[in-house]
Amino acid sequence: MTILREWRGELRREFRDEYVEYIAGTGLAEYRATPGNLGAQIAVRDIDDERCEVITLSWWPSLDAIRGFAGDDIDKAVYYPEDDRFLLTKPDTVKHYEAHGTIG
Repeated sequence: MTILREWRGELRREFRDEYVEYIAGTGLAEYRATPGNLGAQIAVRDIDDERCEVITLSWWPSLDAIRGFAGDDIDKAVYYPEDDRFLLTKPDTVKHYEAHGTIG
């Protein structure tokens, strides 16, 4: 079984492209560098003229592998130093799902 980790937040639409580049170099890079990570993506959609929703998805073979990224409290969201500049919302937690099927 594969585990899908999902984080969602909202950001200022004006920073959309800059944030995608920023998170690719921080969160996605850290996901991918963590032993056991099976892949990671970011998705963004416009909500209105001022806001976007951003989602990061990462795939893992086990909860222990996720601990290598997130620490012991795997449900706690991980944030980076510049996140406050971009994000309008910073949820405290993430969601985990049993993923079925193939990746890629």
